[in-house]
Amino acid sequence: MKYTEIKDKSASELATLLKEKKVLLFTLRQKLRTMQLSNPNEIRETRKDIAKINTAISAKG
Repeated sequence: MKYTEIKDKSASELATLLKEKKVLLFTLRQKLRTMQLSNPNEIRETRKDIAKINTAISAKG
């Protein structure tokens, strides 16, 4: 996900997307603890996506 895709969304869309990404991050961390995660880099990418969404939210505010 790129920042250019995110910056044009409305505040409510960004809030929904942020919640989805946080739930995904929680799920990935649980899978990592139970040794079910095949690609640990997914956690890194999800954290970066959350940061991009937070940046877009603060830019709109």
